Amino acid sequence: MPEPAPDHAPPTRRILLADADAFFVAVARLADPSGAGQARLLIVGGSPGSRGVVCSASYEVRAFGVRSGMSIGQALRLCPEATCVPVPRAACGAKSREIRAVLDRFSPVVAPASIDEFYLDLTGTERLYEGAPLATIAARIRDAVARETGIAVSIGGGTSRLIAKMAAAAAKPAPGSAATGVSVVDEGGEAAFMTRFQLGDIPGIGPRAQERLRQQGLVRVTDALAADRAALERWLGASAAAWLQDRIRGVDDSPVIPRLEAKSLSREDTFAVDLHDDAELQRELLRLVVRVAADLRRDGLRARTVTVKLRDADFTTRQASRTVPGGVESDGPIYTLARELLSKLRQARRTPARLLGVSLSSLRPADGGQLPLFPGAEPALETERDRTVARTVDRVRARFGDGAILPASLKRR
Repeated sequence: MPEPAPDHAPPTRRILLADADAFFVAVARLADPSGAGQARLLIVGGSPGSRGVVCSASYEVRAFGVRSGMSIGQALRLCPEATCVPVPRAACGAKSREIRAVLDRFSPVVAPASIDEFYLDLTGTERLYEGAPLATIAARIRDAVARETGIAVSIGGGTSRLIAKMAAAAAKPAPGSAATGVSVVDEGGEAAFMTRFQLGDIPGIGPRAQERLRQQGLVRVTDALAADRAALERWLGASAAAWLQDRIRGVDDSPVIPRLEAKSLSREDTFAVDLHDDAELQRELLRLVVRVAADLRRDGLRARTVTVKLRDADFTTRQASRTVPGGVESDGPIYTLARELLSKLRQARRTPARLLGVSLSSLRPADGGQLPLFPGAEPALETERDRTVARTVDRVRARFGDGAILPASLKRR
């Protein structure tokens, strides 16, 4: 005798992805309306002559072949008339939080995927929105974000994170595109929607996997759909073949899980000329620490782990970390840890450095940690006085500018 059908089928998943359009370019223009704001051809990521890389470029610059991750030098060779500006990191963080605040009003579950991408789970909110179609809600969200933050977002939607991600890409209103900024795939239309893409467009299929698939004649989703399942298992293995079979049909059960706090904060610089002198490297390290520690306190966080990264002139990348009890948030203790780690890396290999970076992780709310209290515990690196002084300096800088108070070694000579 067949089992009775359940009284209530699970609700259809309603997932959105809000993806800011050319986010770093948009923020750079808002942060400097008389400079970057006037540049139609804009590259964000570094200054002319630097050895930085492109973080983002305006759509007009992308038409010249400029892409994220490209060196600034190569980008300017492709588009010599472009204006280059550094990444406005503080402004980007603030604008990301503004976008998140708007999205939180529309969905009980918002999960940042990056600084400029946010998943929203609207499953079960049909009564809240009086049965409005998902595309209508997405359009309302898009209008609210633009009106309240000045940032345009493209929104994709469907029954899974994968479909929302692919639909958001299709919604991007790039030059020459008929896209409107919102694209929602109705339930049941996932497989047909996926047929428009190449396999390399699917998240999780990287360059190496693309090459393996290309060797078997599989370039587009339609190629993989036509392939025999047994053949896919021979080429890829049973697990990878099953994963691919799901993805090319738009099947993805992964949940939208809010990330309540950042996993890490970091700052790094690529030098115009390789640095070999230890004193110069320590001075650059201090500059990075001052910036990343300010980011940490601005977000109301404390870090237990400090990591220093070095990229040598031959592109060898090395790093060292240390974790401390209680956590740190002020410049002095963070720099003390970072300087010890830099010394360790330099002792292991003394060669000119191309890049230096500092990362803070194992983050926790600043009001949720405490100093070690028990005898025998590792001595505290940071006191409440250190924290009070650091927060006072933050208030002065907020009023008079970032250069109002700096360590003596960082003041211009």
